[in-house]
Amino acid sequence: MSEPVAITEEAVSQAVEAALSAIGGASSVAELKAARTAHTGEASALAKLNALMRQVPGDQKAAAGKLVGQARGRVNQAVAARETELAEAETAARLEAERVDVTAASTTWRAGARHPLSLLQEEVSDIFVGMGWEIAEGPELEHEWFNFDALNFDEDHPARAMQDTFFVDPPERHLVMRTHTSPVQVRSMLDRPLPLYVLCPGRTYRTDEFDATHLPVFSQFEGLAIDKGLTMAHLRGTLEHFARIMFGDEARIRLRPNYFPFTEPSAEMDVWQPGAKGGPRWIEWGGCGMVNSNVLRAAGIDPDEYQGFAFGMGIERTLQFRNSLNDMRDMAEGDVRFSEQFGLVL
Repeated sequence: MSEPVAITEEAVSQAVEAALSAIGGASSVAELKAARTAHTGEASALAKLNALMRQVPGDQKAAAGKLVGQARGRVNQAVAARETELAEAETAARLEAERVDVTAASTTWRAGARHPLSLLQEEVSDIFVGMGWEIAEGPELEHEWFNFDALNFDEDHPARAMQDTFFVDPPERHLVMRTHTSPVQVRSMLDRPLPLYVLCPGRTYRTDEFDATHLPVFSQFEGLAIDKGLTMAHLRGTLEHFARIMFGDEARIRLRPNYFPFTEPSAEMDVWQPGAKGGPRWIEWGGCGMVNSNVLRAAGIDPDEYQGFAFGMGIERTLQFRNSLNDMRDMAEGDVRFSEQFGLVL
């Protein structure tokens, strides 16, 4: 359109018609914005007509101003109306694209599963509950007395060093992340009546490297029996029965002399796996022994009247050699493919 030279009804009508045509032809909010700029902006025909008002004689200004003002108002109303239409259309299109057919067949999702370590811990607990034992639990943030002193650890024992145990600030509170579940045994002796048969499963913490055979956070299950007349024969019989349930009727155990502060005599326990991958073998499984008399006294139990035995194994280690796994890190990294090889048991 050529530039208007005067404010006339024809010039104003042409400007309005061109604006309305562009506005009506806009198919998106972006196109409408461009049309509004072209037909209402400073360079538009209507803006140039409005600029000619200064040249209009005084007696004609009112009529010319009314003509241009009504034209600009008509165009602005058309822009607003078209903007509403386009916004509603775009919203309707988006809703249609996001529409869900509630009558359609649902998508089948793969079910989740319990972690193999949780399943093994539950299996071990069920075995001992079946033998008449109870399950005992305790805090993971533990007082140093329960974790070390009551268990006959000397003050200069290496396990108390900062490089072996996670101590919690401030140090004067004597709090540690428990290094074993043995503190639960101490709490059980203090809280439960005798005779006592408890299994103590749970998470423990040590400053170990994260590698194929060690984890800084791992799980244990420890057993404690306190009764009159208990001997190493009862300990061996309990562990051999447990091993045969875990590894088959042909499994057996052997005890090798060792030292632990909380048991005396103490032994390292090996288990014979006749059906192990790669052939039959002996595998070190855990520690055990008769409860040290100092531990019984710390719990207020007369060692002349009651005797006890205790044992402890790692759940990760049990799962590792029971299923011939090479890398313990697979158990901690949360990859569902690790769980899948055990079957997705809910």
